[in-house]
Amino acid sequence: MRLLLLVLLTTAVLAALPAVAETAARRPVPEVWATVNLCDTVDYPNKIGIRGNMAGLARRTAMFMRFRVQFRDLNGRWRTVTVGADSGWKRVAIGRRGQHDAGWTFQFKPPTAGGAHVLRGLVSFQWRRSGDVVERARAYTEEGHPGTDGADPPDFSAATCEIA
Repeated sequence: MRLLLLVLLTTAVLAALPAVAETAARRPVPEVWATVNLCDTVDYPNKIGIRGNMAGLARRTAMFMRFRVQFRDLNGRWRTVTVGADSGWKRVAIGRRGQHDAGWTFQFKPPTAGGAHVLRGLVSFQWRRSGDVVERARAYTEEGHPGTDGADPPDFSAATCEIA
């Protein structure tokens, strides 16, 4: 009986080893962030600027970002703008390690009946090696990232933008 129990226990442990090894082999997705760094200013009327940041991987990769705009509908839900608010995939860096950032600016017509468009950004990130995507992530815009390039005013960082 003890021998049977030992065999069953050993079999269970050996069966679990590949799952443990697979989990250990997975690396966490590198940290990413996105922010609104430009929002309907005197110098940039009716425009929203979205900036993203991604960390390089340990091995050399090409890093890509895609910037999109979302709007808050009348029910308070976020919807993706389907026309004229998608940058497509843009290569922002080639290399390894380090922080890499880029941005995109979109222009909108103000609402005709008053009120404001409430907008935010969605940035998708890809790390590619030999044309294959090896990691991916995405981030919605958030405040708290001052000092980004192209910010107006210089340290502007917000989660949303209202175009009136």
